[in-house]
Amino acid sequence: MTNWNLPFPSARQPVVARNVVATSQPLAAQAGAQAFARGGNAIDAALAAAITLTVVEPTMNGIGGDAFALVWDGAALHGLNSSGRSPASWTPERFAGLAAMPARGWDSVTVPGCVAAWHALSERFGQLPFEELFRDAVRHARDGFPVSPVISQQWAQAAKDLHMQPGFNEFIPQGRAPRTGEIWKFAAQADTLEEIARTRGESFYRGALAQKIAAFAAEHGAALSLSDLAAHQAEWVDPVSVAFQGHEVHEIPPNGIGMAALIAIGVIDHLPYEKTAPGSAQRMHLEIEAMRLAFADAHTHLADAEHMRVTQEQLLAPAYLRERARLIDPDRAGQYGPGQPPSGGTVYLCAADAQGRMVSFIQSNYKGFGSGVVVPGTGIALHNRALGFVTTPGHVNQVAGGKRPLHSIIPAFVTRGGQPLMAFGVMGGNMQAQGHLQMVMRCVVEGWNPQAASDAPRWRIDDAGQLILEPTVPQTVVEGLRCMGHDPKIMPPGNLEFGSAQLVARLDADISGTTDAVYVAGSDHRRDGQAVGC
Repeated sequence: MTNWNLPFPSARQPVVARNVVATSQPLAAQAGAQAFARGGNAIDAALAAAITLTVVEPTMNGIGGDAFALVWDGAALHGLNSSGRSPASWTPERFAGLAAMPARGWDSVTVPGCVAAWHALSERFGQLPFEELFRDAVRHARDGFPVSPVISQQWAQAAKDLHMQPGFNEFIPQGRAPRTGEIWKFAAQADTLEEIARTRGESFYRGALAQKIAAFAAEHGAALSLSDLAAHQAEWVDPVSVAFQGHEVHEIPPNGIGMAALIAIGVIDHLPYEKTAPGSAQRMHLEIEAMRLAFADAHTHLADAEHMRVTQEQLLAPAYLRERARLIDPDRAGQYGPGQPPSGGTVYLCAADAQGRMVSFIQSNYKGFGSGVVVPGTGIALHNRALGFVTTPGHVNQVAGGKRPLHSIIPAFVTRGGQPLMAFGVMGGNMQAQGHLQMVMRCVVEGWNPQAASDAPRWRIDDAGQLILEPTVPQTVVEGLRCMGHDPKIMPPGNLEFGSAQLVARLDADISGTTDAVYVAGSDHRRDGQAVGC
């Protein structure tokens, strides 16, 4: 990543520093910088930023969400899966007759895993006391903060969609969302964060906060119980990876959908990708086709790992990826079903420090404020991750009790020769795996710095399968895609359909001229975010 040009429309420069944190909201990025200033490491900075994001960007994440992380500790890469399971009493029959899972309300709520992730990461890798990580989040919740523009826009939409959900009125006490620049305070949320800090998360799963969550569930006839909350544990996992052009791209294994990004990247390795020009319709076509093919496999084969019928190794086997790549016509759009391998509303942030630690972290309430359910007097907005299940009988991802749903939130990491190179992610529903593919192509193949890679025009296959493009995609590319059989829809300026990237990459020592690690970071101009170095 040596190309320092910024060829795409953006007002942002890459940030170069020994210690850096990049998030989707400036106050959260600054909370991470404050953690560095208090003697913390990259893990502390990432956690301080993540906890603050539950306050300053409640539209996309919250205390009642899930989380995943990839951590380079200076010697090895570690994965953390803190997604929660469905209530133990759920059965497929509970949702029989539904074409899809409920999108809102209590029947979309699984056990939240964020709090357990915070504690697990701090306990294993942090330097600061756990309580220190909550300082800025509590201050912003109690004293108030001015709401930023994109978040105000998202909040206003949520007010229209969720005002009838149990407890949601706590986020719209005046019957409306706060406007841009308006000061938002939530003392109850500050109290909850202090309780989590004081009990090291125990209250949320087995104490007073757990009792409030379970009592509110019982009041509304929901299944989530104290025993469901008490059973949750964050799980350390081995990352899964694919080799690509001298690099290794890493994701969290299922139940995350990061495998879709790896399948697409592995397929591209068997296509005439480098014979196409950067930014061309031909190159974008190959990316889109590889992603469509990967989604076909992901939506058929991926689920809670305990329920999958094929392994991640089978899906990433070079022979299988080569076979799948043969289905793609370099000159024509296609339609793809799943293969059969041989038997055998989200926030993302990243941080890195001078000692070489790097963190790729993501947490989410899923679809804008999640389920819409807010536990009274706590500021705990519960996610709607059960929407990730399907109701199809016999499907590996069919809803059932005590099961993790397929997850769209995925942190990513790139190494080169086994050494750390980049922590990155692209939040935004099914954009995440597609965004990971595009960031890898922009950085690894095309050599752009993180800010330029983030700025580049994006494409997306939306939830309905429609190809959508940013308005900054050149008209020649749009016409080229149409000639190949695609039917792209150009989205209006300022839309939020293409996610938000944060990237931190380590510079080579021969460039930095120092024994300390030095990084370059980028933060997406499509959101309110910021990269901060110190």
